[in-house]
Amino acid sequence: MKRILGCLRRAVEDFNMINEGDRIAVGVSGGKDSLVLLKALRLYQYMSPVKYELEAITLDMGFEDADWSGVKDFCQDLGVPYTIKKTQISTIVFDIKKEKNPCSLCANLRRGALHNQALELGCKKVALGHHREDVIETLFLSMFYESRLNTFSPVTYLDRKDITLIRPLIYAPEPEIKKAVQVHNIPVVFNPCPANGETKRQYIKNLLQDISGDIPNVQEQILGALKKTHVRNLWNV
Repeated sequence: MKRILGCLRRAVEDFNMINEGDRIAVGVSGGKDSLVLLKALRLYQYMSPVKYELEAITLDMGFEDADWSGVKDFCQDLGVPYTIKKTQISTIVFDIKKEKNPCSLCANLRRGALHNQALELGCKKVALGHHREDVIETLFLSMFYESRLNTFSPVTYLDRKDITLIRPLIYAPEPEIKKAVQVHNIPVVFNPCPANGETKRQYIKNLLQDISGDIPNVQEQILGALKKTHVRNLWNV
């Protein structure tokens, strides 16, 4: 957890993610990334130069047999208020719309529901658990499938909602997150989504893992390239 906290602090400082008096809603899916983010932000409160408050929010997608009891106990142990928002997103995506490529619609519905719930709780910032590999995978997805150089920003202001998204784990390597889950016995919830593991993102993840076998530090090299905006040499047609 020490390295993750170091990555989180660096991201917060580099991109001015947290300000005095912020109320931050942490989107907690039950997956490893969001749970580690919540724990890291709670620990960071003890060392942060500014004071902020946390709220944990889970969107219940409507899948059968969803069990959030472990997450509820986890939040209680951390001393973070926890809200479960019931939705019918799974029904809309898989039963009504019958999407063959469901991820885009699902993501849009989840974003809207999460932002609305955050605002109901008085939170003008939402923290998401995207880590280093997520940043790089999004870049490759954009290049391979959209013909553009693009990935999500560390901080994004949504003027229509007057809400700011922050991604404090963008420097954190995914293997460190997995290690933290094991060491701290963090109660990860199984992802019941039928599309889990069958997406374009999973293909890119597997591809980057293969490349890492030949170039062990490739993830850091790509992340470094993203940060060096002053040395880009792209076509200007």
